[in-house]
Amino acid sequence: MSERKAYLNGKIFTSDPEAFHADAMIVEDGRIQWVGREEDIPSVADCTKVDLGGRRVLPGFVDAHMHPVMLADFSTQISALPPAVNSIAELTAAVAEFRSRQDGEQWIQGWGYDEGKFAEKRSPNRYDLDAGSPDAPVSILRTCGHIRCVNSRALEIAGITKDTPDPEGGEIERDEHGEPTGVLKENARNLITPFIPEDDFNSKVKNLTALGELLASQGIVAVADMGAIEKVDNYRFFAEAKKKGFRQEVAVYYFWEYYYDDPEFQIPAERLDRNRQIFVAGLKLIGDGSVSGRTAWMNEPYLGTNECGISVCTDEQIKTAIDYCKAHGLQLSVHAMGGKAIDRVLDFIYPEASWTPEDVPYVRIEHVTEPSESAVRKAAEKKVAFVTQPIFMYAEIESYLKNLGEERMRKCYPVRDMLDAGVHLSISTDAPATSWAVPSDPFPNIKSAVTRKAYDGTDCGRDQRIDVETAIRLYTKEAAAAAGFRETGQLKKGFKANFIILSDDIMTADPDEIDQIRVDETYIRGEKVYSRHGQN
Repeated sequence: MSERKAYLNGKIFTSDPEAFHADAMIVEDGRIQWVGREEDIPSVADCTKVDLGGRRVLPGFVDAHMHPVMLADFSTQISALPPAVNSIAELTAAVAEFRSRQDGEQWIQGWGYDEGKFAEKRSPNRYDLDAGSPDAPVSILRTCGHIRCVNSRALEIAGITKDTPDPEGGEIERDEHGEPTGVLKENARNLITPFIPEDDFNSKVKNLTALGELLASQGIVAVADMGAIEKVDNYRFFAEAKKKGFRQEVAVYYFWEYYYDDPEFQIPAERLDRNRQIFVAGLKLIGDGSVSGRTAWMNEPYLGTNECGISVCTDEQIKTAIDYCKAHGLQLSVHAMGGKAIDRVLDFIYPEASWTPEDVPYVRIEHVTEPSESAVRKAAEKKVAFVTQPIFMYAEIESYLKNLGEERMRKCYPVRDMLDAGVHLSISTDAPATSWAVPSDPFPNIKSAVTRKAYDGTDCGRDQRIDVETAIRLYTKEAAAAAGFRETGQLKKGFKANFIILSDDIMTADPDEIDQIRVDETYIRGEKVYSRHGQN
């Protein structure tokens, strides 16, 4: 039996609608035994007393949409993000430097580029990467994760020429002569995947275990792994990382495009138990692309074009995903940014009754950049969860302005309107698929939701701002509900003692300085797993 502790003299925000505020709580056996006003506390004679010193306490953050295995793997690759890389010239130099440290024709990989942040204000191409490595293959993944830029050697290895047709749901970008530029959009990016060697199992587990420590330092106690961009079973990595000290709870989703035509695919029943630290939550489909990459499937064309984006998954994939989810009580998750993609998902699932347990949304739609009023109404009616990312406009404002224009940009991610309509909404990072140096950091994301300003101060539609308390609820209680995490996301009796102590009071801080707040301590099931001052 663990030590019984009474945490006193705090400013506790619980995310519990029945009692949002408290100043004391009692923790034992990894659970919250009591929380409330200190004047009402039961006897604490048998407790070890912990003086919170008036500091702000929150439920631990739940990132309901990220890609932890990808993020962990990227730690060993070239980061094409500021402040390390600010131009294509600097990216070329980074590739050349990486090439100088390796022998043979090993693949050089990188991630995170955003043409809007490059000095040249354009995407890199095969020739830019050739200048850094003319002989070894290079692959640099765009920040959105939906576009890959490769060099000539990589195109040669994959057999991609001017005669290669575009795959369904994808585009091989070509120059005026019909030659591939090296930019591979949506499903075309997968033409390269079979030729890139996978990291060995132990390396992935090591990287993932180290990532768990970073997440703990950011106050993140649970994450949803929204799948890999290759056919790989991420569950195995988490299960092994758990043995090495990975502490966060994880909801795993499988990319259905890799399994829908595989008659041998099945998920072991024990993985579906949501009471386990690591469990399988559902299936994931990609319905469209990204706004910054001009591949999100929009109702209206992108600025200065006749293009509305790309529809990625097929009707068959959607239908079979629904059937599989219904048969196994799994969630269906669909990436849908543009209005056409969002409407398509809702048209498919609207006739369906919920097939998951009552506390788990049967369908969740990811990103939801430009939903129609009809889509918002249908989602609220059918209790479909929307999982969105305020950090996108905050970090990628250049691309949003270029692709949508100022007026349309401000109407994106209508968080306030969706909440007012009764939509089940949460916010998350989609790390590493966003142009930010530390993409999993919750605080710039919260700042964006509260201020509706980009990192450079651009107004992103201030009528859609939410208050700090609401933003925290969307990052804790509502995020836990979206992924089906149980007994976390709130500080209430019987829930897991997953909580964080902040360096500053986020409730009273200047909204423009929220991103300066740090986590002092993180507790998972009552155990201190991180201390900024080095005392665990």
